[in-house]
Amino acid sequence: MKILYLETSSKNCSVAVSDNEKLLCLCEEVSENYKQSESLHTFVEWALEGAQITMKDIEAVSLGKGPGSYTGLRIGAASAKGFCYGLKIPLIAVNSMESMIEPFLGKNYDLIVPMIDARRMEVYTAVYDGETGKELSATEAKILDEHSFEELKDKKVVFVGDGAQKAKEILNLPDAEYHENIYPSAQYLLKKTREKLEKKEFEDIAYFEPFYLKDFHGVKKKKSEE
Repeated sequence: MKILYLETSSKNCSVAVSDNEKLLCLCEEVSENYKQSESLHTFVEWALEGAQITMKDIEAVSLGKGPGSYTGLRIGAASAKGFCYGLKIPLIAVNSMESMIEPFLGKNYDLIVPMIDARRMEVYTAVYDGETGKELSATEAKILDEHSFEELKDKKVVFVGDGAQKAKEILNLPDAEYHENIYPSAQYLLKKTREKLEKKEFEDIAYFEPFYLKDFHGVKKKKSEE
């Protein structure tokens, strides 16, 4: 079964194609300017070309549903829904945190804590078992201070993601490891997608919304500008 994967929740615009459990092609780029709007469909074309298939061969679309960049998530969700609607194929949505922990599973960590920068001292985060990948603490928006995660001080913990830099500077966990240059990636959506596919855990294309976690607050214009 050929599946298209889209992950646009962060600075990493990422597209992958698989055939069953085999990764056929990956196209991604990390950009400080969030290039999803200009790069996503080009990456889809390149990934299909690299996999030597066409869009008509795709039998399902898997989307990293967030949390993360509001605009990035909107772009990814709109594209995924459009592909699924046009091709009449199912949509699968995976928490973007799950793709961040995948490279660290089974590496002798007790806990893996993904962190996505959410401005100021706030991060989107969750806690996962280092061996099984089981979610131990649900995804939340958390404001960091020196007491955050102090209950984990006796565990072997790794913090991953662009929010880990904030954590490293403020947390009182001298034995923890930090990997800041980690972003959600389409290549790590494969395992969770297969699990959801087998259980037929599909999204309702008409009503699906990304996992924003927080409401979007735009900048209000001054009255003189309206």
